Amino acid sequence: MTGGGCEGGALLVVGDVVTDVVARHRGPLAAGTDTAASIRTVPGGAGANVACWAADRGATEVRLLGRVGAEAAAWHERELAAHGVRPRLVVDPEAPTGTVICLVDGGASAERTFLTDSGASLRLEPADWSDALLDGAARLHLSGYLLFSEPSRALVAVALEAARARGVPVSLDPASAGFLKELGAERFLTLADGVDVLLPSRDEACLLTGRSDAAEAAAELSLRVPLVVAKQGHEGAVVARSGRVYARVPAVPATPRDTTGAGDAFTGAFLAALLAGAGPQEAAEEGCRAGARAVEHVGGRPPRSG
Repeated sequence: MTGGGCEGGALLVVGDVVTDVVARHRGPLAAGTDTAASIRTVPGGAGANVACWAADRGATEVRLLGRVGAEAAAWHERELAAHGVRPRLVVDPEAPTGTVICLVDGGASAERTFLTDSGASLRLEPADWSDALLDGAARLHLSGYLLFSEPSRALVAVALEAARARGVPVSLDPASAGFLKELGAERFLTLADGVDVLLPSRDEACLLTGRSDAAEAAAELSLRVPLVVAKQGHEGAVVARSGRVYARVPAVPATPRDTTGAGDAFTGAFLAALLAGAGPQEAAEEGCRAGARAVEHVGGRPPRSG
């Protein structure tokens, strides 16, 4: 199943909810002393960002299952609801909310480096799951971060089985080339067995296949996953299935300020378009538009008016 599922149905996202501390600095970091920076604390997390972008791009109903610490649970609930997402946040009795320090180069590329403390976000477990979360759902989306810890891996297995039993198509974003390298490509692909749509970045696609070309990597991955959409930043995206690339989608020009969350924006808009009945190529075009919008402001969520 690679189409839109039940058109107009809900999107259920299962993934990470974290607090992002975004530090935009100009020039190289000065080791052992001060580096001037503009610093903001904003809500983030790949799963939460995807959910917010899907709602922003018109998905009728977006639900999010995540896990947070008690100290930030109310704030994250308010922020998600303000973006039109229906949160179901499990409050962890021990671990604090995950925190990511995003070091953003203030130069033209606005490239970022992450320091990640996953905290409660990867402590999601099967007990946090309910099959009722899929009631009325047309799609299930999983953040790849869930595959990087034992409790959340077990949750992924339960969620995949429940989705398959109901005929709900499942998408997965690998989320982190660094963590993916630690886990191992073959193990990741084994854990992802049964997924209908894979949405890797260029680096993730190449890491999963050992190829240096993202289009070739996407084509190879589409022999294992029915639909593969490789996100290539300023080079757009490629769409592959049945072992070949059948669409190349150009990027939308943008002046980047912060590239944090650009891939999440693409994924959220892509899934919203599928739910609205678009085909994969048209959905990828929507993803590129959202990605361009995302890089022009600070933080991983869509900008809110007012």
